[in-house]
Amino acid sequence: MKIAVDAMGGDLAPQAIVEGVMQATSELPSDARIVLIGREDAILEIFRQNNFSSSVVDIIHAEDVIEMGEHPTKALSQKPNSSIGIGFKLLKEKEIDIFCSAGNTGAMHVGALFSIKAIEGVLRPAIAGYVPQVGGGYAIMVDIGANADCKPEVLAQFGEIGSLFVQHTFQIERPRVALMNIGEEEQKGSLTAQATYPLLKDNKKINFIGNIEGKDLFTNKADVIVTDGFTGNVLFKLGESFYEIAKQKGIQDDFIDQTNYESIGGSSIIGVNGNVMIAHGISSPLAIKNMLGWAYKQVKSKAYLHIANALN
Repeated sequence: MKIAVDAMGGDLAPQAIVEGVMQATSELPSDARIVLIGREDAILEIFRQNNFSSSVVDIIHAEDVIEMGEHPTKALSQKPNSSIGIGFKLLKEKEIDIFCSAGNTGAMHVGALFSIKAIEGVLRPAIAGYVPQVGGGYAIMVDIGANADCKPEVLAQFGEIGSLFVQHTFQIERPRVALMNIGEEEQKGSLTAQATYPLLKDNKKINFIGNIEGKDLFTNKADVIVTDGFTGNVLFKLGESFYEIAKQKGIQDDFIDQTNYESIGGSSIIGVNGNVMIAHGISSPLAIKNMLGWAYKQVKSKAYLHIANALN
């Protein structure tokens, strides 16, 4: 298995990215190789600083970098030799099994759509965020930022592809699918939410349990939480803020520790013909190390193939 990492993506790149890769090499299973894509001299210098060498890390040189503030589509077309551009070229050619980056999120999303493309039948690929649950485990929330405005049929499909992703990634036979809303009653919510509810309810391929409210985000009521990317992003980042607030107040709690963005390190783009993970721009070495562990699980699950088979 080849896990590719954008060495140049993120506010703290390449230092934090390369350090995270170095930490991951001792924890990943023996069948995993890491491919670092970026400026080779900068990567090798960090290796030298840390007296690091490994037979399971390869470097592929990429001269250009897509900066965080660049327009995604323009940057990808103007910088084909960027670390992100090369990463998606390798993913499309199946030279790697997954591509991970803490770089420009828009470029990662657009890059996935332009290279490996959406799975046939998928209306809108989405970003699935991992949400810790009280009592252990994780739910995924779909979407957390790729699609700010969604039609009912798009939200309904998030429930279906999210269910397949959870089923094969977490080995849950009948994942519970819920619609995030302002009340539990079927008739509650915006016009979009009201139109989405019956689409989810009538889909016999999923285990739809109805609406949940914001207070239920962490309470293990659902395995898949369906929402538009605007609402999902706000909820997800609110949840992530708990750790920093608790840390400032000197509070230590095992559950709150799981809301720290570093605990998972990345989010998955689902609905495309391949494996892609994106990380926070501020990613630390620990976040990168943990993301690579989840990247390994995602590749092993073959979730995107199961989604493609189900829709076709």
